[in-house]
Amino acid sequence: MFNDLKILHTASLMARHSVQRHGQIAENIANADTPGFKAKDLEPFAQAYARSERSVVDGASAKAFRAERVETPGVASPNGNTVSLEDQMSRSTQASRDHDTALTIYSKTLSMLRSSLGGR
Repeated sequence: MFNDLKILHTASLMARHSVQRHGQIAENIANADTPGFKAKDLEPFAQAYARSERSVVDGASAKAFRAERVETPGVASPNGNTVSLEDQMSRSTQASRDHDTALTIYSKTLSMLRSSLGGR
């Protein structure tokens, strides 16, 4: 009955995506003064998840899930750098919110499982 809970797997992938996205945002911020650096982001979770579900073979979706890096649009500074610190902070907040959502889904699912088994 509880052998394969897809919602827990999906929440785990969502949390992993937000952690990877935070890493990319940190790299962008670290290179905010690097001449010619182009800001990048990860593709949205839903897009990466849909692609990984299409490529699942033999139940290996954990290994198949991978978000692609995409260049973010932006105006280049005179030195060719496209990092906007305001934009990166906004993206960081969004990634934190996505991570909190994943953890809430995970927590609520475990709570429902405990309740269904008679626990508190």
